Amino acid sequence: MTEIQMLINQTADAYQWTNKLVEALPFIKWQIIPPTVESSIDWQVGHLIISQYFHSIMVIRGHQMDILQKLPIREYSELFTLSGPAQSVGKVESAKLGSDLLVMQQKSLAILATLQVSELDNPLEPTPTPHPIATTKREAIDWNIKHTMYHCGQIGLIKRVVDKRHDFGLRLAQ
Repeated sequence: MTEIQMLINQTADAYQWTNKLVEALPFIKWQIIPPTVESSIDWQVGHLIISQYFHSIMVIRGHQMDILQKLPIREYSELFTLSGPAQSVGKVESAKLGSDLLVMQQKSLAILATLQVSELDNPLEPTPTPHPIATTKREAIDWNIKHTMYHCGQIGLIKRVVDKRHDFGLRLAQ
């Protein structure tokens, strides 16, 4: 397995974990902001849409016109990066956020599949906002995986508070 394939697999796994958690929660509970966490599934999903675009697409290959035409990236950036969760309540339908996350994940994986191993140590594509962690494409992809899983953990906590603990299929011995 090449390093590119390993990064793609890890990225896909992080996306699948996120999707398992959010898909198990009814949309009606996506906007609840529990005081213990002070975030919502809507905000987490919206934030992941923007962060995955930045960390695994924009700094890797630059802006992608198909995504900019399909998704309201500027609006999402304002709601889910610059603003707190309370400011995003009721602004976007939860189902739309869920479907837009899937679009972003598919595009992210497609972009990663275009990379050659020789490009991994190349500098990031220039952006108006500097990357907070990475200076190379490898570092940005690695950060995208870690950042997605960090938010996956937050989604798991929110799900537990507003609904129930996620059933991972663990069966404990009696």
